[in-house]
Amino acid sequence: MKTLTISDVRKSLSAVLDRVKQGEDIGIIAGDQIIQLKAVQVVAWEESYLFQEYNVRPQEWERFKRRTESRRAKKNYAEFAGEFDPKTFS
Repeated sequence: MKTLTISDVRKSLSAVLDRVKQGEDIGIIAGDQIIQLKAVQVVAWEESYLFQEYNVRPQEWERFKRRTESRRAKKNYAEFAGEFDPKTFS
């Protein structure tokens, strides 16, 4: 990973961001830590895993999150009573 100081990044932010977009690993030294810059792909909500898998819409997200956290805290999981055959899923 290429590391740069904050001053170096300020001088050439556009160039640094272009390098990150092209896949280069770059970190910024901030005190005693290195902060990694990373390009991320933003997708429409309808293309998100949460919507595709669970049909959760944006306005339902907070409620869904609270309900999921509550179930995890209570360890309220469904139990699978059958036999697991990994060949079924391959």
